[in-house]
Amino acid sequence: MLDLSTTNYVAAAGLLFGILPSRRWKLSAGACTDLTPSMHWPNPVISINAEADRGPVMISVEYSVDSQHRDAFLQAVRELGEGRRRDGAYAWDIFEDVAQEGRFVEIFYVASWLEHLRQHRRVTNADRILQEMIRQFGADQEPKVTHLIAASSSASGSERIAS
Repeated sequence: MLDLSTTNYVAAAGLLFGILPSRRWKLSAGACTDLTPSMHWPNPVISINAEADRGPVMISVEYSVDSQHRDAFLQAVRELGEGRRRDGAYAWDIFEDVAQEGRFVEIFYVASWLEHLRQHRRVTNADRILQEMIRQFGADQEPKVTHLIAASSSASGSERIAS
């Protein structure tokens, strides 16, 4: 039976031994991906008090897609969903309207209004290129973006209801 001190030395030696062979293999995923911030998302238009810590926030993006591009669109938008999660979304999905062919709604959630504003700064040039490609699947219409924040009650709002 090894004591705690000896166990720590064995673990440290294992780490050092593991580092040497791993230097030969570099992570190449994304090596040619442009991760420069694109800053191409416009600032959200707000008409209510959206305090920084208020949330959660639900963002929906509505797309109109030509039926012949459905599968390519879904593949590309799922890649976009990975980027949304990378940039702070804790839930993401794409929905297809059963009553209107070609209408898709992307929904993602972030924890707070401030976190969503940070997403605006995290969007990369690679994301911009992907979004431009997705827009070409329904080139006749720009996607409609909606920001919804969890409703909160305020003292002034309660006073207005009571009066």
